[in-house]
Parts: sequence; structure tokens; C-alpha cells
Amino acid sequence: MPFKALGLHPLLVRATQELGYKEPTPVQAGSIPPGLAGRDIIATAQTGTGKTAAFLLPILHRLIGQPRGGTRVLILSPTRELAEQISEVCNGLAKHTQVRSALVVGGRPMGPQERALRAGTDIIVATPGRLLDFIQRNVAKFDRATTLVLDEADSLFDMGFLPDVRKIIARMPARSHTLLFSATMPPVIAKLANEILRTPATVQIGRRSSTAVGITQAAYPVPTHLKTALLRHLLRETDMPSVLVFTRTKHGAKKIARAVASDGFTVAELHSNRTPSQRTTAMEGFRRGKYQVMVATNIAARGLDVNHITHVISTDVPDVPEDYVHRIGRTGRGGATGDAFILVSRDEEESLARIERQVGQRLPRITLPDFDYTVSTPAPAQPKPGNKGSNGNRPAPNNGQQRPQKPKGKRNGPGKPGPRR
Repeated sequence: MPFKALGLHPLLVRATQELGYKEPTPVQAGSIPPGLAGRDIIATAQTGTGKTAAFLLPILHRLIGQPRGGTRVLILSPTRELAEQISEVCNGLAKHTQVRSALVVGGRPMGPQERALRAGTDIIVATPGRLLDFIQRNVAKFDRATTLVLDEADSLFDMGFLPDVRKIIARMPARSHTLLFSATMPPVIAKLANEILRTPATVQIGRRSSTAVGITQAAYPVPTHLKTALLRHLLRETDMPSVLVFTRTKHGAKKIARAVASDGFTVAELHSNRTPSQRTTAMEGFRRGKYQVMVATNIAARGLDVNHITHVISTDVPDVPEDYVHRIGRTGRGGATGDAFILVSRDEEESLARIERQVGQRLPRITLPDFDYTVSTPAPAQPKPGNKGSNGNRPAPNNGQQRPQKPKGKRNGPGKPGPRR
């Protein structure tokens, strides 16, 4: 079914053709008709299924030809990166129209954003924190806004933004059209939907908390102290053109990035210790193929939208099953195929079992015949004789951990990739 058959404005149909949209995805086909009719929508679909265009196209259609007079649409996103991507898609779809949009996010200078708001805009794409800053300064006003979109609503909750979202909603007295899109539907989001939606159209692509079709999943049992070694082994021995590696902490991300880089791979990092400029550089470099491996934490990668990711590797098991769904949804996007591996230690098996119950399948366990699982835990580093601290006493061992050593000599490349597994 072509986009034209959905009743979209010809200018929007033209934009979809120029952007290479062939036909509506299931979530678009399910969301656009009720969106055009002005109905509230609650949509559950995995990342990479076309959710952004699913809410933007009916919104733009309803704005075309309307008289201007203040902001009419507010789109809230959990992360700066995701908001920037929504803004980019919005500009592409609206390029033949007179509809204007403004991007309001943290980590960017406030001056240009304030000028855009004061000049007037039809659509605001924002993260909650920065938007509240402008509300408190009486720069952002929504008294005439009729449409609210909550994108990745489950992530808004996970990141603690729901109180801010409620404050923002309270400043939209004219709101008559609300669209809530989410990859998963935890109870707290279902409760919010009941509070703010009026007889919504329900769009559910796949079962809730399921994973996208086309993603092959596997679990690799391994002792905790050998996880980094197994990750490096997988990268060296398996053909992985574009890999996203998840880890729980920013310190773990930095450690893994150093280890992988020492094997000759091009590596980028995405975590809270990186400045907005560094994160943008990493994202753009990974998107263009400059980096083969991206090492990221959960929250930092929420807005990561890269179509060519072939593998997602989790070096730990998330405590919340929805986090796992979000992680692996970064591959297999737009109908493509992808692989998702998770490295699981013995004490993480219970958490993995919860994930398996949530997604409705048991992951196959894989043990590699050419990897040595018998290596014992490294012994604590011992102080050298005569090496005393400033108080004249020998320094205590470093909590049982060896200090990381910088690689010496010339680094070797990753070698020729082996067959894809």
C-alpha cells in the first residue's frame, strides 16, 4: 500500500518518495489513519520500525494550511540524540511545506534555541529538562498547543522524567490530541496512558516486550573475569562489520574500549563522561562507518539510530527486561537482520531467565571450543619491594585489582574476519 493511499497531503507524499520511503511500515499503516482523524494513539512497537514517521506524518498533515499563531505541537523525547533525529526527520518530511519546527535540548547553546522559540514555531521537539528551563524563563509557551507526543515513553520513565512530563502537560490547557509511542509497556506507562489519553486507538506491532523479527539471539556463559577476553575473541574471530557493545557503567565502557582498541579495532565511546561534542562526534563517526565498534551505556545509547548495526553485544545482563529489549532493538532495524549476543555469568542466570520469560523464548547457550574458559581470576598486584607511600608504609593492594597496563610495542590489527556465526 503506498503512502498516497493513506490520504496524506500530496506534499508529504512527495517528501516520502524523495526520502526513499517505499511503503508504510506496519506501525505507520496502523497509526497514520487514526492520527489523521485526530484520535489519541497508544502505540507499542520496537525501535527501528518507523515510529517517528508514524506520528510526524499525520501531525504535519493536520498543520498544513492551518493559520499560524503559536506552537501547536510538542514532541517530548528522553535524550538529546533522539530529539535531534526526530527533528531531522521532521525537517525532511516538512521541507515542501511552511511548517516550522524548533529543537530544544540540553548540551547545546541556549541562545539559538531561545531565538527560535521567540521567533515562533509550529512544532517543538524537546527533552524535558531543557524545555522546563525555558518554561521557567517564560520563553516556551504552549497555551495554544493542541497536540502532545511522548516518544519512547518507557525511556522517559526509566530516566526519571515522568515528574517533568507531568509539569509540562499541566501547561497545555488546549491539549486535545495525545500520541504515546513506546517500545515496551511497563505498568507505570500503562497507568500514565489511562490518565492522559481519551479513548485511544491502540496500535501494537508484535507482542509487548517482544523483540523485533530478524534478530538472532544467543547467550554466551562465561565467568565474570573472562567477559572482556571473550568479547575480544568474538570480535577477532567473527565477521562483525558494525558492533554496538553495551556495558552497565561508564567506567566499564572506558575499560572495554581500551581493550578492544588495543586489538586494532576502531572504537568510539558513548557514556555520561563524554561531553555533548564528544558524543556527537562518536555518533556521527559510528553512523558513517569511521568506527567499527561503539561501546555504550544504556542511557547514553537510548537515542542511537544507526541502520547498519549488524551486532549488539551485552557484556552484562540488565536487571530490567525492557532494557534488554531496547538494547537489541538497535540492530535488525527497518526489516534488516542482525545478531544479539549476551555474555552471562553464573550469578546472572536468574536475571536472564526473567528476560527470557518476558520475550517469550529461551536463548540458546553457546560455548566456543577455541576459547579457554579455565583461566583463573588474576592475582592481586603486589607492591614492589621498597615502594613505600608518603607515610613510609607500603601501599595496600589495589582492592584486589591489577592496575591497567598500557599496551607496549606496535599494535596488531584484528586480522582477517572469520566466517559469520
